[in-house]
Amino acid sequence: MLSPTTTLAAGLRLPTNGLDYAILAIYFVVVLGIGFMARRSVKTSLDFFLSGRSLPAWVTGLAFVAANLGATEILGMAATGAQYGVAVVHWYWIGAIPAMVFLGLVMMPFYYRSKVRSVPEFLLQRFDRSAHLLSSILFAFAAILIAGVNLYALSIVVEALLGWPQWVAIVVAGAFVLAYITIGGLSSAIYNEVLQFFVILAALIPICIIGLKRVGGWGGMTDSLKSSHGDNFLSAWGGTGIGDANPLGANWLTIILGLGFVLSFGYWTTNFAEVQRALSAKNLSAAQRTPLIAAFPKIFIVFLVMIPGMVAAVLVPKIGTGGSDLTYNDAIPYLMQELLPNGVLGIAVTGLLAAFMAGMAANVSSFNTVFTYDIWAKYVKTDKPDGYYLRFGRLITAIGVVLSIGTAFIASSFSNIMGYLQTLFSFFNVPMFVVFIIGMFWKRASMKSGVWGLLAGTTAAMLNYFWIYKQGVIDIPTDQGANFVSAIVGFVAGAVVMIVVTLFTAPKPEAELAGLVYGTTAPGLEEPPAQGDDAWYRRPALLGWGAVVLAALCYLPYSL
Repeated sequence: MLSPTTTLAAGLRLPTNGLDYAILAIYFVVVLGIGFMARRSVKTSLDFFLSGRSLPAWVTGLAFVAANLGATEILGMAATGAQYGVAVVHWYWIGAIPAMVFLGLVMMPFYYRSKVRSVPEFLLQRFDRSAHLLSSILFAFAAILIAGVNLYALSIVVEALLGWPQWVAIVVAGAFVLAYITIGGLSSAIYNEVLQFFVILAALIPICIIGLKRVGGWGGMTDSLKSSHGDNFLSAWGGTGIGDANPLGANWLTIILGLGFVLSFGYWTTNFAEVQRALSAKNLSAAQRTPLIAAFPKIFIVFLVMIPGMVAAVLVPKIGTGGSDLTYNDAIPYLMQELLPNGVLGIAVTGLLAAFMAGMAANVSSFNTVFTYDIWAKYVKTDKPDGYYLRFGRLITAIGVVLSIGTAFIASSFSNIMGYLQTLFSFFNVPMFVVFIIGMFWKRASMKSGVWGLLAGTTAAMLNYFWIYKQGVIDIPTDQGANFVSAIVGFVAGAVVMIVVTLFTAPKPEAELAGLVYGTTAPGLEEPPAQGDDAWYRRPALLGWGAVVLAALCYLPYSL
């Protein structure tokens, strides 16, 4: 997992030539071209922030998965594959798919039918203004931090691979993201994410194929790793018994509860950088299918990041140890240097830059929506004409990019970027998830319980990480293990406080809960299926349960 405290290993400079830079230049031209094409459809603030709720499910579905497929994930998960082996599958098959399906089948009807323009706005309808304002501030802050992570990671990778100074990489990437989002709004970001999805695949697939060929195929790779790293390196659950020691620093219970439930559901169901893509869909059916369509490529993307990491572990047996100049973070850059010819190398570099830009753009576009709609329009400048908020949205986008550049360097205080991201999710997404889940399924949850649940969950998660873990009050082996525990602590604290506060404060009138709580409907908000949406292969239940079953089946070869 990428370490911001150091650059990548010396000697990883790529032998790029004019062809590679030509491919990169063409990509940047296409990115800006998409932005100018999208500009023609931006007439209102809804067009700018939510694409006028007009996009088809296949577009929003691919954008949904691309928004998550940032280069921090690509480099970080490849590093995880080199360090932990097959255990990386947990972040996908149990740490993503069930939550994505839950979002599509259960939560999107609440989001879409309520006509909210953001995730915090749903809390305004379900609870009160205090819960809405606190969640808006927390989300806007987290979005800028995460966008900054992508910028910082991009700068140290580009410096190592291409020789660009860090500030040049930050300014160039930030400028392009700013340009195409400011010009074309969310539509530009989404259509570019669809392009970026295929560019990223074009970068990773050759690395996997050529890498496997170099180590004697799948069989040659697994035989080598079994002899050098042991059987558990090739097992998803090996060594995860309670009390057993393993490099991941987590047992099966913390993996299932901390990663598979709390962190996963907290991220995928309340992270507006993802939910925003589904809210931009043209109707409820398309909105529900957005995360369900995304679930299928997500199931298999794990192989495109796991295989390079494991190949690197074979080619450099001491990678990540004192016996090698290469860290785990160097897995993909090393394979790019060793395996790819010019031309293909240009595509791979473009794919990495596309991944960084996708991750940053997703967070910047969600930040500008939340800040404009949920903070500025609700509490600062109310009842302004729509054109005012459209102009302000473009302005706050520029401010968001500048702030992202500033927050990029906060990442340098953490030992690795993936650990840092998981820490942010445990602080911000998990408390929001517990408020959502209780508010959606318990009518009695009072108006004031929302804000106190958010405060309690966020505070408890931070205390667990910075005091109990960092100060050594309780021995937790790794940052990742600490993040799983922090997520569980934050969830439990938020839930307990919400229940206690509810017992002593007034519930929201039942008439105001229609369409906001499970089992209730709001008159006039039901939406008949559009033509073709009732086809059997488009049914959300079939897509959702199909993805869950497929992910479970994928576990079998690595669990026996």
